[in-house]
Amino acid sequence: MHRRLRTFATALCGAVLAACTHDATTSTLSNPAPPAVTTPNVAVAMTVGTAASIDATRAGAVFSDPAGGGLTYAVVLTGAVNGLTTSGGAIRGTPTNTGVVSATITATDILGRTASDRFALVAFASGLATPQLPATQLQYADVEVPLPAHFMAVINGSSVAAMDNTPVSNPITDAGATLGRVLFFDTRLSANDGTSCGSCHHQAVAFGDSPALSLGFNGALTTRHSPSLVNARFYKRGRFFWDERAATLEVQVLGPIQNSGEMGMTLDNLLLKLSLTPYYASMFAAAFGSPTISSDRVSAALAQYVRSMVSGGSRYDRAFAANGVANFANTLTPAEQQGELLFRSTGCASCHTTVAQVMDSTHNTGLDASSVDIGAGNGAFKVPSLRNVSVRPRFMHDGRFSSLEQVIDFYDDGVQASSSLDARLRASDGSPRRLRLTTVQKSSLVAFLGSLTDSTFLTAARFSNPFVTMTVGTPSAGTANVSIQANSYRPPSIAVQSGTVITYTNLDNSRHSAQFDNGQITSTPIFSTGSRTVTMPLAAGTYTYHCAIHGLAMSGVVVVR
Repeated sequence: MHRRLRTFATALCGAVLAACTHDATTSTLSNPAPPAVTTPNVAVAMTVGTAASIDATRAGAVFSDPAGGGLTYAVVLTGAVNGLTTSGGAIRGTPTNTGVVSATITATDILGRTASDRFALVAFASGLATPQLPATQLQYADVEVPLPAHFMAVINGSSVAAMDNTPVSNPITDAGATLGRVLFFDTRLSANDGTSCGSCHHQAVAFGDSPALSLGFNGALTTRHSPSLVNARFYKRGRFFWDERAATLEVQVLGPIQNSGEMGMTLDNLLLKLSLTPYYASMFAAAFGSPTISSDRVSAALAQYVRSMVSGGSRYDRAFAANGVANFANTLTPAEQQGELLFRSTGCASCHTTVAQVMDSTHNTGLDASSVDIGAGNGAFKVPSLRNVSVRPRFMHDGRFSSLEQVIDFYDDGVQASSSLDARLRASDGSPRRLRLTTVQKSSLVAFLGSLTDSTFLTAARFSNPFVTMTVGTPSAGTANVSIQANSYRPPSIAVQSGTVITYTNLDNSRHSAQFDNGQITSTPIFSTGSRTVTMPLAAGTYTYHCAIHGLAMSGVVVVR
C-alpha cells in the first residue's frame, strides 16, 4: 500500500514539474526581452564639401534583437540637417556648413518595441591645417625659462614676482603650455573653424589686435578692444577681462570660446571637436597624464600658455642688474632717459607699477565725464602691462586712441571730470589734473615707452602660430591665386617664385584688400567684388599682408623663393 502511494506521488510530482517547465519555456518564447543598445555609436567626423555615408547600425552591432525576427531602423536628425538625408539606418549627404548635428537611430523589433541610440555628427571645414611642432619640445616651465632676475628683485618696496597670479594647482609645464599654444591658435575652437584666440591676439602686436574692435567668427564686432596679453601673469588681483568679470585666468580663457559673437562654441561641442581631432589625445596625455579631454583641462592648458608670455628683454629691462639696480645710461638714449624720469615724476608709475609696468587695480581714468561703459563699476577698467606698448596699434578699452601721442595728449590735458575719477588723476581742488607737458617732454615719454619693446618676445618661436605653414613643393611660377572668403585669405600662406603675379579674388562681396606690410609692394585697393592683382618682388623673402578693413585679424603670408 505504502509503495503504491509513493509511486503515485512520484508520478504526480513529475507531471507537475513537467507542466511547470513547459509553462516557463512557453512564457520565455512568447515574451522575449525588447531590443537594447549593445554597442553605442560614437561621434562621427565629416568634412564640409565631402560626401559622407554613415551606417548608424554599425552592420547591425548597435542593437540586440532577443525576439529574433529582425529589426527595422529609422534615423532622426535634430537641428539643421546640414545637407544630410536618412534612409533606414543610413545617413548620407554632403555637409554644407560646419557644425554639430545630433542623430538618433531607433530600432524596432517584430513586436513593435524600440530602443534608441543618440550620437553626434561633426562637420569640420575643409583644408584645416595641423600644428607643426618641433621634434624637441619647446620650453615654457619656470625651471627652464626662469623669470628675469630683476623681476625677482625688490625695487622701491615691490617686485614683479610678487604680482604673480599663477595658482599652485596649475603651474606652467612644457607639455601643458605646448598644448595651450596649439589650442590658442587652432581655428577648430570656433563654430565655423575660422577663428582662433590668435585671430584677435597677434604676437607681432604684443598679443593684441590692430582694429579698435575685433572681428568675430560670424563677422560681428567685439564690444571692446582686444587687450595685450603680455605679462598677464603679473596682476595680483588675478581677475581678467577689462571689467574683471572673470575671477581667474582659467575662467577667462573659456569666455571668448563660448561668446556668441566671438567664437560661438558651446563647451560640449568644443569637447566633441577636440575628441575627433587626431593630434589632441596624445597632447592631453602628455600634459595631464591621460588622454581625457575636459573643459577644465582646456582652460588649464590655455592659461599656462598665456601665463608663459613673460616679456622682460627690452632695452629698458637690460639696464637692470640682477639685484634690481638700473643703469639707464648704458641702454637708453637721453630722450628715453628723460621720458623714464617723467614717467615716474608725473605719476604714471603710481598706476603702472613695478618694473613691468603692470596695474595694481582697476581705475577710472576720466575717459568720459559720464561713462557709457561702466567696466568693473563706475567706469573703472583693468589695464594690461605696458611692455611692448609701442607696437600696439590701439589703446584704451574701446580702442579710441590710435597712437601713443594721442594717449599722452589725453593724460596731459584731456582727462574728464568723472564723478568716479581716480584720486591720482585729481588736482588738489578735486578737478582733473593737468600736466602741462611741453612738446619735448611728450616726445620723451613716447621715446621711453618705445624702450619697453621686447623684439625677442615678439618673434619668439615658442609663442608663434604652429599652424602657419608654407605650401609644400616647388614654388609656382608666373601666377598664383588667393581667394578672399569668410573674412580670410585662402590659402593663408603660399610660396612663389620671384616676380609672380598673385590674383586676389573677393568672394565675400564685402570690402577687403591685401595690404602688404612691405612698402615696396603695391597692395590691392579696397574692393568688394571681382579680382585684383599684386606683383611680388624679385628679392627672396617672407612678405606679410593683411586686410586694411579688418586689420591683423585677417592676414596672410607670401614666401618668395
